[in-house]
Amino acid sequence: MYSNMLVNCSNCRTPLQLPPGARSIRCAFCQAITQIADHSRNAPPPPSIPTTPPPSTIAPPSPYNHAPPGPPPNQHGRKKAVIVGISYKYSRHELKGCINDANCMRHLLMTKFQFPQESILMLTVGAVEFALRLMLAFHLHFPRESVGILKLLSSCGHWFCLLLISFALELLLPFVLHAEEETDPYKIPTKQNMRMALFWLVQGCQPGDSLLFHYSGHGSRQRNYNGDEVDGYDETLCPLDFETQGMIVDDEINATIVRPLPQGVRLHAIIDACHSGTVLDLPFLCRMDRNGQYVWEDHRPQSGIWKGTNGGDVISISGCDDHQTSADTSALSKITSTGAMTFCFIQAIERGHGATYGSILNAMRTTIRNTANNPGGGDVVTSLIGMLLTGGSGGGGGGLRQEPQLTSYQPFDVYTRPFSL
Repeated sequence: MYSNMLVNCSNCRTPLQLPPGARSIRCAFCQAITQIADHSRNAPPPPSIPTTPPPSTIAPPSPYNHAPPGPPPNQHGRKKAVIVGISYKYSRHELKGCINDANCMRHLLMTKFQFPQESILMLTVGAVEFALRLMLAFHLHFPRESVGILKLLSSCGHWFCLLLISFALELLLPFVLHAEEETDPYKIPTKQNMRMALFWLVQGCQPGDSLLFHYSGHGSRQRNYNGDEVDGYDETLCPLDFETQGMIVDDEINATIVRPLPQGVRLHAIIDACHSGTVLDLPFLCRMDRNGQYVWEDHRPQSGIWKGTNGGDVISISGCDDHQTSADTSALSKITSTGAMTFCFIQAIERGHGATYGSILNAMRTTIRNTANNPGGGDVVTSLIGMLLTGGSGGGGGGLRQEPQLTSYQPFDVYTRPFSL
């Protein structure tokens, strides 16, 4: 067998490092066992991954030496998106703008970038909202049965259930137009559902496909112990059930949607959360100053762990640097709460600043800087740590203190490469 050989999992296509002499390997993510054929008797060893150079062959990043963009993708490729918005409603971590972010992002994808509605997976329904909508849907489809249940609960003295049903019927009825679309348990942004959604996003992707992952919710960080983080911390996303099931760590996100991505497939991540600068664990970060000058920072881990793709193209735009927090605020829209990053990203596209990645990043940062001096925005930090320290209360005033970041699987000229989803 061949030392240091990389093989793709036969089920989920995650790249796996095969130990010397091994004839099979179990995937840590899907638990599938991949059998390795022994060709040593008949043929010389093939290259491990012919489409992806090993990390040591990538030239050091330089603002004057950028990797040329790859061949243009097939214009007839599919478009798929996973959009996650978590309000953490009825908890001390509640956020007000994340559902708005998710709905606005879906509208942008459908109207500006021709994403089919059926190819956009939305994870936005909270557990309590799900229960209420389920009761409402039952009433709409089975009014006689629901009235009977209502009478039964009333006679049994189950006042709390009666209150919930009454609340659902009286308050939610005017707002639910498609109840059958609102009662899918897989649309609750739990940890397991988010994992399944990310696997769905990259499953079966082919050259020419364009994929997008948008997340609006809490982000956090935790100490890293395997030496693959420049700052010593792993960045995390917080599912709805993070307090019981745990957070989703950047290592897992990278292994799920970055490393398996094949040549000719594009993936964009739009992450509106605290500590999200390198939440995809991509090898290079675009460090830009207030004048728009930039350099690419090398974030490849000293341990040699490969954080790039299997030949695909991945770019992430995030709400802030790893040590910063992102705001859930009404200071930008003036009428309702949104994530500052999501609002600025969509505004940059709609105002004609979406020609290149550099123009988008500059426009977003300029909007946030211009808002930072407004103390009356009522911004709320979406940092889990900040929410815990304040007991779940949103801190108003103080302006916005965040700088959107751009990371990539390889350096490129941000002012000449066209932005396209």
